[in-house]
Amino acid sequence: MTVFYADHAWLGGDAAVAGVVIEVREERIALVRQGEPAPPPGAVHLRGVTVPGLANAHSHAFHRALRGRTQRGRGTFWTWREQMYRIAARLTPDGYHALARAVYAEMALAGITCVGEFHYVHHDTGGRPYASPNAMGEALIAAAADAGVRITLLDACYLRGGFGMPLEGPQLRFGDGDAAAWIRRVSALDVAAAPHARVGAAVHSVRAVPPAEIREVSGWTRERGVPLHFHLSEQVAENEACLSAYGRTPAELLDENGALGPLSTAVHATHLTPAGVGRLGESRTGVCMCPTTERDLADGIGPARALADAGSPLSLGSDSNAVVDLLEEARGVEMDERLATRHRGHWRAGGLLRAATLGGHASLGWPEAGRIEAGAPADFVTIALDTVRTAGWSPDCLVETVVFAATAADVRDVVVAGRRIVAGGRHLTVDDIPAALASAMTGLL
Repeated sequence: MTVFYADHAWLGGDAAVAGVVIEVREERIALVRQGEPAPPPGAVHLRGVTVPGLANAHSHAFHRALRGRTQRGRGTFWTWREQMYRIAARLTPDGYHALARAVYAEMALAGITCVGEFHYVHHDTGGRPYASPNAMGEALIAAAADAGVRITLLDACYLRGGFGMPLEGPQLRFGDGDAAAWIRRVSALDVAAAPHARVGAAVHSVRAVPPAEIREVSGWTRERGVPLHFHLSEQVAENEACLSAYGRTPAELLDENGALGPLSTAVHATHLTPAGVGRLGESRTGVCMCPTTERDLADGIGPARALADAGSPLSLGSDSNAVVDLLEEARGVEMDERLATRHRGHWRAGGLLRAATLGGHASLGWPEAGRIEAGAPADFVTIALDTVRTAGWSPDCLVETVVFAATAADVRDVVVAGRRIVAGGRHLTVDDIPAALASAMTGLL
């Protein structure tokens, strides 16, 4: 048994509590006791405020190589995409492992204990399967293990270069030919020996997967009871092209082909119609907001508050990894809503923190995680309260300090499955993460 003592801890409400003892047995929380005035003998002292591990519900690990390199001149999502394709064309299984290992270690330093990797670079540069058809996905799973974090590999079906367009150039790496071939490949991905990993599915977008094949992928996920994620209405042009091709909005198309529901998560949902908001909410389809990427790509501000009010659970993602800071994503949801409405206070801090923890884990197929309570996985994060950002906190606004003032730089300790992977702001198994990132990007740029 390992005993941790948190000076303060957030246990899921609108306030934090002081003096919390967390006992861990066999990688799970066995007991939580509040109101203890001092650490028990032998306890690991967590100095600051401790929250459940953060869940990054939407990541493209290789996009990290683009950070700072796509900011010259004017452009749109579509011009940014051409730069992304150039990086995708240069990935190898070994190179992707090295890059993802460093990116996931960066996430661990930011308090992220579980990542949803929306994975679509499957094959070699000619579109031919590797000798091990899931070599790229296996590299990502191994990278997460090396970094000490959990992963849900959201293996993406990606069959077309656009509405009615074949895959070409770097896109050839993404496609399996048809949904049946995608199902055969992803069904062979065995994670039984990897307790840190689970496998879900993704439909890249309605422009990349035709309706009949959306139906096949959706059916596969329902049979297995695994998460299904999809990019939805990220761009106005996507909506217009979908209406032209099918006479349906993207939300209507997904709904008619079985993709909406409680195990599903729409990523972005930026340009939904009011009817689309209703469809997602009524079906209890989750929505993953990625404010830092949505800003970076000039996508727009999505209707997060309207979706939540309609019944869609909220999660958060770092997407392109231009920023790896889930606290920034959490407050970004509120700040963007303020810009759109010119009013403040759309979300309570506790609600945003739930999206970053419980909501994200649920969307990734880890519904037992994202909370500090007996029986939950022993995944938690401690945020310092003595930094220039958090100094001056008071007990009555401690959760607000975490969400609206703290950043990833304030994370001090990270525990996953009862094992400390970050202590005092230092990763305990991946040395010199900046050097690892720089080395992994050599040859990609």
